[in-house]
Amino acid sequence: MKSRRALLTALASLTALGVLTACGSGDAALNETRPEGKKGHGINLTPEQNRVHTAKVDAIAAKVPAAVRERGTLVLGVSASSNPPLAFRATDDKTLIGVEIDLATLVADALGLKPEFNAVSWENLFVGLDSGKYDAVFSNVTVTEERKDKYDFATYRLDDLAFEAKKGSGWTVKGPEDVAGKAIAVGSGTNQEKILVDWSAQNEKAGREPVDIKYYQNTSDYYLALQSGRIDAYLGPNPVAAYHVLSSGQTEVVGKFSGAGAGLQGKIAATTKKDSGLVAAYAAALDHVIQNGTYAQVLKRWGLDGESVPTSEINPPGLPRTKN
Repeated sequence: MKSRRALLTALASLTALGVLTACGSGDAALNETRPEGKKGHGINLTPEQNRVHTAKVDAIAAKVPAAVRERGTLVLGVSASSNPPLAFRATDDKTLIGVEIDLATLVADALGLKPEFNAVSWENLFVGLDSGKYDAVFSNVTVTEERKDKYDFATYRLDDLAFEAKKGSGWTVKGPEDVAGKAIAVGSGTNQEKILVDWSAQNEKAGREPVDIKYYQNTSDYYLALQSGRIDAYLGPNPVAAYHVLSSGQTEVVGKFSGAGAGLQGKIAATTKKDSGLVAAYAAALDHVIQNGTYAQVLKRWGLDGESVPTSEINPPGLPRTKN
């Protein structure tokens, strides 16, 4: 994990490049950090986030099952991995901040509920949904046809993936043949793993070398492996890759793809247990914040304007099922 000084330095670079921008009154424009003592606005990394908020909408709140309304909280799962700008820790090393936290907070606001965040491992996000512990997961979850068997989805961002390699690699990834024989790291159980496994199978079928797929526990481990030359690239969410490229100055994106594979634009969605009765409320809340502009404020705050959606879709076509 980066030291606070390193993280602030990284964000100073991002701000100078105009990739992340602070918004107007009501969010990061207040109590902002000023990286390395530089003048001008920085990025708010403090626990006092002054998040963008929206008012409760009674008609939308009425869509929430009575048991959740009476409880008064929305229990949400997020990934425990530090993945700026998706979800990561503030300068107190405790408070969760990031675009996923902000968007989930907006949804809870519109529903008149208090968000309660639980940071756990990727696998335990789904264990929590299956057991009924979490009302939803906001953690860069891509809609897939397999996941739709067990979960309902309300989309809120486009899903793009990126191959990140060492700077100056002179390498471009356009398809399966470009990763044949390469050591590529990927998160276990993710949709990007499914795509990489499929590409490896295509390579073998075509007589090329398979992909040497590597797995690590934390994001920092992937980047250490990349810098040491133990892997050729890391395939992960585009927002994380773009953030790391600009903050580290040591890597580059060598290929960008839809998270749903060829021919289909991937979608990131609020994920809930199938038939929980919550997905319609999430979609309505998301549509409301899209229309009133607070959604755009959040995406702009974290430099993800290019991943916005015009409306929230319930259970749209997802990443195709894995072929056996």
